[in-house]
Amino acid sequence: MSDSIPKNGPLADRIYLILAALFITSLVVSNLIFQKFVSIDFLGIYTFEISVGILPYPITFLITDIVSEVYGKKKANQMVTTGIFASFFSLAIVWTADHFNAIPTSPLDNEIFTLVFGATAVAVFASMMAYLLAQYIDIQIFHWWKRITKGKHLWLRNNFSTFTSQFVDTFTVLLLLCSFGKLPWAIFTSLLISGFLFKILVALLDTPLLYAGVYYLRHLFGLKGSEELR
Repeated sequence: MSDSIPKNGPLADRIYLILAALFITSLVVSNLIFQKFVSIDFLGIYTFEISVGILPYPITFLITDIVSEVYGKKKANQMVTTGIFASFFSLAIVWTADHFNAIPTSPLDNEIFTLVFGATAVAVFASMMAYLLAQYIDIQIFHWWKRITKGKHLWLRNNFSTFTSQFVDTFTVLLLLCSFGKLPWAIFTSLLISGFLFKILVALLDTPLLYAGVYYLRHLFGLKGSEELR
């Protein structure tokens, strides 16, 4: 692959850094906003009842698939691991802030701050357990399908890897949140179905974005076929 750009090339590094920043931001924000639940009507066919924390989360799977396809499995795993440290670091910041008393004129008093961010510790723990399973499963299945299809049918490995990993993620995080009493068991099934179906829908809709991103980066880096940056 003499015509490919090495992984330590400045341009490749800058783009990888941007993708990793988007990935980590989406992951951390999803943990901070998860306590708000909404209903979304999809063309009158089905009403999704989901946490708003789900909204940025599919972005992480889109980015890992782009990185897996262009940069390779090792770089994708590195990004996932970095996301873990970023999430726990954000947890430490929130935990520290919660232990300082608010002044009388503070827009948020201690009770409101704790109410909004108090479940963050459990949310991050649950999210990280689900995240670890789902993201590594997504990367493993993605590259398994890539070998099976000999680098062809990007849509197939994108969707099959995402469907499996998203179910693992949704099931695991809801199981842990209900087990810790942060969510009632009565809504477990409805949230599982809605969350999983919503993620499937987003995965299908973001397939053109995956093709566009991969095509642009392959053209930019001069990669051919199923080549990855080395």
